[in-house]
Amino acid sequence: MSNTLIAAGGTKQLPGHSFREVWLITLGHSLTHWYPATFYLLLPIIGNELGLSFSQIGLIMTCQYLAGAVANVPAGVLVDTVGRKGLLMAVSLFWVGFPYLLMSFTYSYVMLLLCVVMVGVGNSLWHPTAIPTLARRFPERKGLVLSLHGMGGNAGDAIAPLVVGSLLALLSWREVVVLNVVPGLLISLLLLVFLGTLQLGRKKPASTVTAASLEDPAAQSLADYATELRQLFRNRSLVILSTSGAFRSMTQMALLTFLPLFLAREMGYSMFLIGVSMFALQAAGFAAAPVAGHLSDRLGRRSVVMTSMAMTAAVLLFMALAGKSQAFVAFIAVLGFFLYALRPVLQAWLLETTPKNMGGSSIGILFGAQSLGASVGPLIGGLIADRYGLGATFYFLAGTIVCANLFILLMPKGEMAPASAP
Repeated sequence: MSNTLIAAGGTKQLPGHSFREVWLITLGHSLTHWYPATFYLLLPIIGNELGLSFSQIGLIMTCQYLAGAVANVPAGVLVDTVGRKGLLMAVSLFWVGFPYLLMSFTYSYVMLLLCVVMVGVGNSLWHPTAIPTLARRFPERKGLVLSLHGMGGNAGDAIAPLVVGSLLALLSWREVVVLNVVPGLLISLLLLVFLGTLQLGRKKPASTVTAASLEDPAAQSLADYATELRQLFRNRSLVILSTSGAFRSMTQMALLTFLPLFLAREMGYSMFLIGVSMFALQAAGFAAAPVAGHLSDRLGRRSVVMTSMAMTAAVLLFMALAGKSQAFVAFIAVLGFFLYALRPVLQAWLLETTPKNMGGSSIGILFGAQSLGASVGPLIGGLIADRYGLGATFYFLAGTIVCANLFILLMPKGEMAPASAP
């Protein structure tokens, strides 16, 4: 990243930011994905224990992501008006992990729904905080650092099923979720210790503005923020990318909900083998994220997004046609490579087409739309599975990712972010 800034007084040096921040935030991101990835593996067991239908299982994930959809925009407001980014990330991670501990004490379907609602609210605070923070501190390497951040999520998604699938051979699911809360508490403390004083967006007197402070936008009053927010909702690129992201998340969350169920009930896999299969899906995404981020920095966001979405649709269609054969399992890793390559590229593209001082709200709106899509996908998938069988849900998933790609065709070419508010 270039360490110079052309200011009124000439060329000034920007202080280099340590990649330690990137790795720590990435580690925190991995835990925000670790807990949901654990839960997807537990769903077949919980469904059997409570005697739930596919629709009721789908409703569990619908409640979690609907809560996230509602909470994401207020979370963006909080991020853009509060300077303590490290503190917000620590609170978010704790809030994601703790409800899973509460699940170990409940035998009620309604209480289970309340716990996943809490997870959705806590998770909504992470991305509007972490993603704009990384993008601001490494502006010329957005694609790369957001890909590394995305790799953290993929790592959590990949390793959790493998670890938890092994633990379930020895422990009950309730004992597993109790043990699972420990890493989240530890990383929350590390975030608080090392990044608790991290501040972005604080107002500074004109006499004290430096090259370092010019790097980040100033904080805003609520009145100024309300004006900027109205303008933000008129941003065509934001609307298109958020809508596309909603359909992509609909695909992803329905897949994560029903793939373990398909492997358990239709293929007869043990919990360990299901964990290995989910690991393959996410490990491929782990490998794809930095490749996609780097290529998007070099070749442009549009070409990478459209290629990945088209390949995702093709693989899902092949999986539906493969049915219960071993070819179905072979396609899982290929699917993960293309499906998870998209996340950091969409985020970098969004931040380039919206004002810098509204980064938290922009990401909040994107993730709110994605959470809305994620909330609808499992419920629709459950209804389809109850009526036509689990295999039919994969045709539905192929259709949703095609819709996501069609919206990308509407993206304006060459649009840059409007100037930030002073």
